[in-house]
Amino acid sequence: MTDSSDAILTRLLSLHPKVIDLGLERVLDLLHRLGDPQEALPPVIHIAGTNGKGSTQAMLRAGLEAAGARVHAYTSPHLVRFHERIRLAGDLIPEADLAALLAECEAANGADPITFFEITTCAAFLAFARVPADWTLLEVGLGGRLDATNVVDHPRLTIITPVSIDHQQFLGETLPEIAGEKAGILKRGVPCVVGPQPEAALEVIEARAARLGAPLLVHGQHWQVEAQAGRLIFHDETGVLDLPAPRLAGPHQIQNAGMAVAALRALGFGESACEAALTRTEWPARMQPLRQGPLVEAAPGCELWLDGGHNPAGGAAVAATLRTLPPRPTHLVAGMLNTKDVGGYMRPLARVAESLTAVEIPGEPNTLPAETTAAAARDAGLPARVADSVLAAVTDLAAEHPGARILICGSLYLAGRVLAENG
Repeated sequence: MTDSSDAILTRLLSLHPKVIDLGLERVLDLLHRLGDPQEALPPVIHIAGTNGKGSTQAMLRAGLEAAGARVHAYTSPHLVRFHERIRLAGDLIPEADLAALLAECEAANGADPITFFEITTCAAFLAFARVPADWTLLEVGLGGRLDATNVVDHPRLTIITPVSIDHQQFLGETLPEIAGEKAGILKRGVPCVVGPQPEAALEVIEARAARLGAPLLVHGQHWQVEAQAGRLIFHDETGVLDLPAPRLAGPHQIQNAGMAVAALRALGFGESACEAALTRTEWPARMQPLRQGPLVEAAPGCELWLDGGHNPAGGAAVAATLRTLPPRPTHLVAGMLNTKDVGGYMRPLARVAESLTAVEIPGEPNTLPAETTAAAARDAGLPARVADSVLAAVTDLAAEHPGARILICGSLYLAGRVLAENG
């Protein structure tokens, strides 16, 4: 009898001393032992970038599926269950299939060093190669050039979402260095949709594309997108689309929607697929309103939101979203990882929130101590205190500030715990 996926996943965590060790040798070796499934995938769309990868992929999937396509999708991290990372032809991978695939990868790898992300990516590729579909959407885990997903030689399309400073310990200290890692997904002759970029990042992407003969579809050059009167207006070289506003909340989702629409247009899909990409997307923990569960019951009359953005660009996006909502006193409940630029995340939020209550992320070894998160908030100009849990923080805030807006934020790992515990 095959072990449960949870039991196998726990064992796989011990195969490498590091959580992250970028490189392609281990993953290519295991894929070869498994029969090179990466060479048998349905047409691949590969997505890299610092912010917006998940939302852009979710919109693209909604558009493709509305057009009748069967779509595989790979994303990370998961929020509640690992199964969320692997969608087979539209559905989350069943437990029996996941356990069998993980066991197959574990047996093929033996005791050789391999990271958790690398071996689970191999399992996803095995699944995608064996189940018929029309498209495969691959979201980069970290960086691009040396990411375990970057083993497909001939994707149909690549996408680079906005690049900003994050994960410097792995990708480089400067924007051009980080952009160089993201641009590592570009392939010879394969078109790439490029989202809005700082000039220093765009120069690196354009230089690499020129060397590879990869046609670029660049925001601001080949396509533009804007919000107008509650609608989304998309322009490219073939015309103008007047579309509904994205279902996902926040001004930054206009850019993400633009990248999804640009990709659909590049692939030959029409206006109905583009409209569905905006209106049918479901993507939890991206400025998600919470409408039921213990947290909502603990804060009657308050407005509760959940977001998993975690770097400075994510903080800026959340702040911009809060400015678009009807005015209401806003209080934050935040938990952060110790690998993040906490001050950079807090600074834009300090201008739109009245207080922050810091918590630790339950069950997460890399959680930042609550007092450290609170101190970073105070340094950014945001009054802060600590609480033992999200529920305690929400309960206290609701009692002190009836009718307030409460945003739980700071980490996708915290968001996942909240979704699991709040039902």
